[in-house]
Amino acid sequence: MVSLRLLSHTLTHYHLLNMVLLENDSFLTELTRLFQKCRSSGSVVITLKKYDGRTKPVPRKGHTESFDPADNKCLIRASDGKRKISTVVNTKEVIKFQMAYSNLLRAHMDGLKKKDKKSKSKKTKATQ
Repeated sequence: MVSLRLLSHTLTHYHLLNMVLLENDSFLTELTRLFQKCRSSGSVVITLKKYDGRTKPVPRKGHTESFDPADNKCLIRASDGKRKISTVVNTKEVIKFQMAYSNLLRAHMDGLKKKDKKSKSKKTKATQ
C-alpha cells in the first residue's frame, strides 16, 4: 500500500514538473508546433480557466484572502498527450493575445471533418 502511494505521489510530481510555463509569445509558437505535430494524427487539448495567482490550495477553514478583480488573469494550458505547455495572460495583454490566438486557431482548424449532408437529408425525409 505504501508503494502505491509513493508511486502516485511520484507520478503527480512528475506531471507537475512536465508542465512548462511559458511567456505568451513563446506559448503561441509552441502551440503552433503542437498543431503541426498533430496535423496528420492526434489531437491537441486546450483548457482555459480563471487564475488568481495561487500556487497552493486555499484552506477550507480560516481566513479568506481578498482578491482584487483588477488582477484577473487567465491560465491557458495545451497538451498533445505527451507534452504540456501553459501560459498566464494578464488583463492588459488579453486583447493582443486573443487576436493572435484566434488567428492561430483559424489557421490550424482546417483539418476538421465535414458533416455528411446525405445523412441530414435522410433524417428530414424520415420525419415527414
